[in-house]
Amino acid sequence: MKHYAFQPRGQDVELAADYVVVGSGAGGASVAVGLARLGADVVIVEAGPWRDPQDYPTTTYGAMRDMFDDFGVGVAVGRSAMPIVQARVVGGTTVINSAIVVRTPGDVFRDWQRDHGIGGDAMADAVWRAQDIVERDIHVSKVPRKTWGRTNALADKGSKSLGYHDHDMHRNVKNCAGHGQCLQGCSAGHKESTNLNYVPETLRLGGRLLSCAPVAKVILQGRRATGVRGRFVHPTTKRKGASFAVRAKRAVVVACSTTHSPTLLARSGLKSHALGKYFRAHPGTGIFGVYDDPVDLNSGATQGWASTKFRETDSIKLETLSIPLELIASRLSGAGHRLMDRLSEYRHLAMWVMAVRAEAVGRVWATPFGKPLVTYSMTRRDMHALRTGAYKIAKMHVAAGAKKLVPGIYGMPYEIPANKVDSIRHAPLTPSSYTAIMSHIFGGCVMGADPRRSVVDGDGWVHGYDGLMVADASAIPSTLGVNPQHTLMGLGLVRAEQIMGGQLEMPTKRARASRVKKKSQKKPA
Repeated sequence: MKHYAFQPRGQDVELAADYVVVGSGAGGASVAVGLARLGADVVIVEAGPWRDPQDYPTTTYGAMRDMFDDFGVGVAVGRSAMPIVQARVVGGTTVINSAIVVRTPGDVFRDWQRDHGIGGDAMADAVWRAQDIVERDIHVSKVPRKTWGRTNALADKGSKSLGYHDHDMHRNVKNCAGHGQCLQGCSAGHKESTNLNYVPETLRLGGRLLSCAPVAKVILQGRRATGVRGRFVHPTTKRKGASFAVRAKRAVVVACSTTHSPTLLARSGLKSHALGKYFRAHPGTGIFGVYDDPVDLNSGATQGWASTKFRETDSIKLETLSIPLELIASRLSGAGHRLMDRLSEYRHLAMWVMAVRAEAVGRVWATPFGKPLVTYSMTRRDMHALRTGAYKIAKMHVAAGAKKLVPGIYGMPYEIPANKVDSIRHAPLTPSSYTAIMSHIFGGCVMGADPRRSVVDGDGWVHGYDGLMVADASAIPSTLGVNPQHTLMGLGLVRAEQIMGGQLEMPTKRARASRVKKKSQKKPA
């Protein structure tokens, strides 16, 4: 058997492999497929269930219930409470993100070398080469105008009139139909999340998968990782099932997210002064523009336009974002008849967002209840950046023809006429005044040369331990200022090359077509 889904009590599973990879998202799946391509025997252990596109929920509620971590209610606690968006499903957050692919900027590697003693030109060259492979593997291409929808077309118009536009967005989507369902999983199967490519390929190459299988502990014998153990959990009833244990002959690779990787290592007894520290994020918020003609957020690519023009000068990234009606209802103030009146403008709303490359540093804590706790508060500088970003996207709306704005900022009017857009420059700087979320999070098991300030070295190996690696966003020691998926996938392939002492080949179109054909002919059990 290659895929072990939920196993009831009495049907315990014991396996052995060269490498055990905990997590199947951008980092974990990339390490796993790289190891498998280079000839290793791999077992992937994933806390969430396997879901095929035809089984994705059609509602946001269903997606949060079936595919989000802890029903999507995880928050970072500080001067305000900010939701943390992560998945709990085979494929990880690649299943529920907007598929945005951005190459790791060169200054990131230079910053890592200066501040943490790792990175530099050698890592940059290795990651960029790996990203060449990733882009071919997962069909990265420019978002075609035919799938933009009106919201992305308006953003393009407004940004170009203000000089904000600096690049065309690229996404790992093949033949996007513009259904606007990225955030609950693309039921048409066009988004190339890792449950549709890297995980099935790993199985085809001889690997195995345990799903519905949260790892309780990494097994440590002295200072060496020798495997993992845990118990299956039913994906809907949450009933605990059989126990499982997977022995790692060579190494355990932990890649189960910024919040869960440090807490898993803490439960396992790992001793590191830096464990759980240096949590960082890209907090963001959105502004609605209200237009005379219908915009229809449910039509077009969920995110089809972005700008990094202000990444270095103002520490912000601008993007479009289409969210479904039920989420818009949660962002508009009021209740009863007043809320219904405001929702009547739904078809005329466009929502654009910004994310801050924040300087704030938080922490991930392992609680006695088994769930991670994140503490984090934005700094005054971060709040100035957040407000600057809100003002810039509000100006974009006005430049694109919006008749009024809905800022969603406590302390400001519900609506602002287009000619009063400058009032946003004086919006409050209190974190709790904004409806902010964190979709890009980093740290907790950061890379670095100094074991006193880092958990892993520049190659991902845990300081002071043998056979234990971290290969997800928890190892990233800084914010990136861009969407992290491509960085994690590129680093994942690099980690596989480092482990195996080999080099992955750039797939030809013929080889890629062969992999896709074989994947479609034989789906995992």
